[in-house]
Amino acid sequence: MNYVNKLLKACGYDTTLHEDEWTRKHLYASGIKKWIANIIPYEVLNRSLKESVESIVTLCECYNFYNNFPDTIYTPDYGDKWGVRANYIEINNRAIAQMRNNSCKNGIISSIKILPAIPPSAKSWANCIILSQIFPNIYGDGYNKGISEENSIYGIKLNCDYSKNIIDFDIANKISPIEQFKAFNDLAHFRGLKTGFRTVISADQIKICRTNEEDETFNWSNNEHFELFINEHVKLINSGFEAIFIDSAKHIGGYDMGNYTGVGELPKYEQMQYILHEIRKRTGKTTLSFIGEKSTGDFKRYENLGLTSGTAFIEPDNYDEVKKWSMEFKYNNNYKPGIEVSNDNDSGGRSYEDRLNRINNSLFAYEYPSDKLPSFMQMEDIFPLRYDTNTHHLMMTNPSYSTDGTPESHWENLFTKDDGREYNKKVAELFAHALNL
Repeated sequence: MNYVNKLLKACGYDTTLHEDEWTRKHLYASGIKKWIANIIPYEVLNRSLKESVESIVTLCECYNFYNNFPDTIYTPDYGDKWGVRANYIEINNRAIAQMRNNSCKNGIISSIKILPAIPPSAKSWANCIILSQIFPNIYGDGYNKGISEENSIYGIKLNCDYSKNIIDFDIANKISPIEQFKAFNDLAHFRGLKTGFRTVISADQIKICRTNEEDETFNWSNNEHFELFINEHVKLINSGFEAIFIDSAKHIGGYDMGNYTGVGELPKYEQMQYILHEIRKRTGKTTLSFIGEKSTGDFKRYENLGLTSGTAFIEPDNYDEVKKWSMEFKYNNNYKPGIEVSNDNDSGGRSYEDRLNRINNSLFAYEYPSDKLPSFMQMEDIFPLRYDTNTHHLMMTNPSYSTDGTPESHWENLFTKDDGREYNKKVAELFAHALNL
């Protein structure tokens, strides 16, 4: 089924596509690699869904324009071990959702709209978008709240569909939530991007929904809960996602619990091995990438767990240090430690120059492109946020920055303006030099 066409029709558009002149005027190119740069996010988020699809098709690396979106889209082929060299870019799809007055919805549509502004994958390695929210958050899902009111993405519900912040349930009778994810994944894959999502494993941060009953706190010793966790993630992988970022993964099996900041029991080591094995087995996909938060240092521990990579081990500001570790792991295609430009706990304040230096080290600190280490970035590393907020604040809260109650005003005020545009241009220049390696 053509899920992109189904989404267009559900939103009231026809499915005949035309080359997008706005995209041509804002094009940034490196050989056949094309994307939109030298922008502020408002300029793409304020476009219609139809315009965004036309923009994506206009950016195709092929030489013919598709007047109708293709029926069959395959994930970009970087081999089964693509995850050990990828750049993972986390997009807070809740923060860029459509906020009108106190409601929050359509984060998946906003994620589609921002796709043209994500740098494409290179010849030798993939860029992979990680979506911050998929499942409903425990409190206040579907609403924005005050700037200081907690509304954490880190607390999720299972067994009750997907987040109202992300899915457009107004059209769910025309295109189901899982089909909306499939449309997003087809469009991202058409752009040559891999996709994934963030999940949590701390038991007290997960609730199980029951019809006409109170929510039940998750328990790793409960076989029903355990199976539900696996199956919920299998469904999402079957919708086209190929990567899962696992929050608190370092502490699986009770490891280094003195530094554990989550809430509740974690899966045992053997349980997590089984979970990752079963997700691979039940989906039949050999290409999956599992990334563990801070799961580096004891490399064999995490490789044997089934992870592809982990964050926060290598000093990201030091080019020589990054290159040294790329050479150390050049022959290991099962697991590589990664470089953090920034993470979901980033509290802001890092200069543009420091961010650009970290991106530079992520893209170029190796002897050969095949030696490249994976890297981890946040939305803010490509599109700088306004000065009085930061990545972690937007993970913990869900404020609207609209001055008139409209989503357009929120999008305009969530990010920096002129200096953000100039920064985005400099990020584009770094990627442009790397894309044909």
